Amino acid sequence: MVSLQLEGRTVLVTGAGQGQGAAEARLLVEAGARVIATDLAADMPAGLGGLSSASGGALMYRRLDVSDASGWSALASWMQSRGWQVDGLVNNAGITQRSRLLDATVADLQRVYEVNVAGSLLGIQSLAPLMVGGASIVNVGSVAGLTAHYPVAYTASKWALRGLSQVAAMELGPRGIRVNTVHPGFIETPMTSGARPEFRQATLAETPLGRTGSVEEVAGGVLFLLSPLSSFVTGAEIPVDGGQSSHGGAKSVSDALR
Repeated sequence: MVSLQLEGRTVLVTGAGQGQGAAEARLLVEAGARVIATDLAADMPAGLGGLSSASGGALMYRRLDVSDASGWSALASWMQSRGWQVDGLVNNAGITQRSRLLDATVADLQRVYEVNVAGSLLGIQSLAPLMVGGASIVNVGSVAGLTAHYPVAYTASKWALRGLSQVAAMELGPRGIRVNTVHPGFIETPMTSGARPEFRQATLAETPLGRTGSVEEVAGGVLFLLSPLSSFVTGAEIPVDGGQSSHGGAKSVSDALR
């Protein structure tokens, strides 16, 4: 079996309380990493309790609002006080907002932006000083950031995250820090569980593989980008979407919901 070479590495995952973030945290622990899992809940979510692995992986939980600069600063100080360097950061936390173009407000855009974009920026700014060459940052985008998807606030935030990721890859590359993005498609998560049946049907019709994805399938891509197996990969954008973004089919999804 090929090792991901994550044993003993310290990786922080935001939005790790459920869904994709929880899956990423679990697989990282199984791969031997020390995982700092963060989310909004005061106490560790039940799904993260008791995680450990024979390869030495372990998980600790910290409450974090990714849009709060002081919270990031406190978290970085806490890690630094323990003498830990940061080997990986997964900016997974995200929220959605489904208003359409003519109904969306500036407040809608700002609310989503604060979490999906500013939260990722704060994470990079806070933890990059604790990183050395070989560290890896993975930002979790969306097929909405590759297409003209209909929820305008969410879509705009994921397009902005792409720009942030590319600038970070350029700026941090000389320090040996890699920055990449994964773009999940329709993944079975608590966020997508409330999607209307019409949305599910239309999206599956646009997905060449003909099914939804699992959180573990997204997590597998994230782990690859965190590992030394991807040591010459930076500035990359990897769709994990069953082919949904490969043919520009967002219009039919939008039309089906009118």
